[in-house]
Amino acid sequence: MQNLKQLDVQGKRVLVRVDYNVPVKDGVVQDDTRVTASLPTVNALLDAGARNVILMSHFGRPKNGPEEKYSLKPVAPVLEKVLGRPVTFVAGTADSDETLSAVQALPEGAVALLENVRFSAGEEKNNPELNERFARLGDAFVLDAFGSAHRAHSSVSGVAAKLPHAAGTLLQTEVDALGKLLDGAERPYVVIIGGAKVSDKLLVIENLLPTVDRMLIGGGMAYTFVKAQGGTIGESIHEDDFLDKARELLGRYGDKIVLPTDTLIADAFSADANVQVVPTSAIPDGWQGLDIGPQSRERFAAALEGAKTVFWNGPMGVFEFEKFAGGTNAIAAAVGSLKDQAYTVIGGGDSVSAINKSGKADQIDHISTGGGASLELLEGKALPGVEAMK
Repeated sequence: MQNLKQLDVQGKRVLVRVDYNVPVKDGVVQDDTRVTASLPTVNALLDAGARNVILMSHFGRPKNGPEEKYSLKPVAPVLEKVLGRPVTFVAGTADSDETLSAVQALPEGAVALLENVRFSAGEEKNNPELNERFARLGDAFVLDAFGSAHRAHSSVSGVAAKLPHAAGTLLQTEVDALGKLLDGAERPYVVIIGGAKVSDKLLVIENLLPTVDRMLIGGGMAYTFVKAQGGTIGESIHEDDFLDKARELLGRYGDKIVLPTDTLIADAFSADANVQVVPTSAIPDGWQGLDIGPQSRERFAAALEGAKTVFWNGPMGVFEFEKFAGGTNAIAAAVGSLKDQAYTVIGGGDSVSAINKSGKADQIDHISTGGGASLELLEGKALPGVEAMK
């Protein structure tokens, strides 16, 4: 990929696609992690002499054009605070003539944040006319939104074809970090996969199983594999359509796949449910597995011992309920304990919330900002945004 050092930005307006799809409640940003993550790129461009840095992002999923609840306006004061300099919020759709005039009127050295790109018709369809209108806003383009790099949208790959372009610091870091998991990862290489559904991560599982030494499968998806082995799983979440695929994978890679042996079950999907620990293959009717059990936690931790590369995506249970967060926290502690001996990566999505909640985030080598993008990269897919930066 082209990097920032290869892009001439001296005296130019630089259009930067960032990921400011942050949680907002009652008009107040609840978590500024994604905003802070963009600062290295913004500061690098300003230090390199860019006339202006013009930031664009999506926010939420508006369906009918501009909607106040999906406005990026609340993000501007947060960006201003963490950046330590004024930020101009440009109201109106990013492709409008009014926005173009506002951008052209910015004083030298100014930073601007545009309105939600999904307010512009055709953004998600990579509309050629919209690509042209976005391109009017800058003399160069930088993609720094790894979380959107798997989408062939106008603000991601479309505008890149119209302007000199480069990958931002965050995008470059993400691709480099995740690339280590695909290209010559140091062994032993252990992958931990959790979450609710096999179908969500089947391609990742299939792509990585031939290359890893062990794959630990927890969370709701484990019950599809347990049922495929002939186990009784009660009311636990599972996917009957994927039982044959689970049997196939177990037949081919059974020596690598590690499944839970005991499960914390509940009589209802509730934080206050009655619970007990039973063998994972013998869950009674009327009960459902909501977390891996204490024996499984030790089994998974033991499987991580000696690992040199670890990738983790997906919680081990319903960690949002404190009663069922023990398995996820145990895995977080086990992965965190490898800090000085292994290269560890957390693959975005719920896994990031889990590692932050566990208090072990500072012990992880790389925490990805893009759940869907990181998984697609590890599936072996070409990401439109990454390809556009080449």
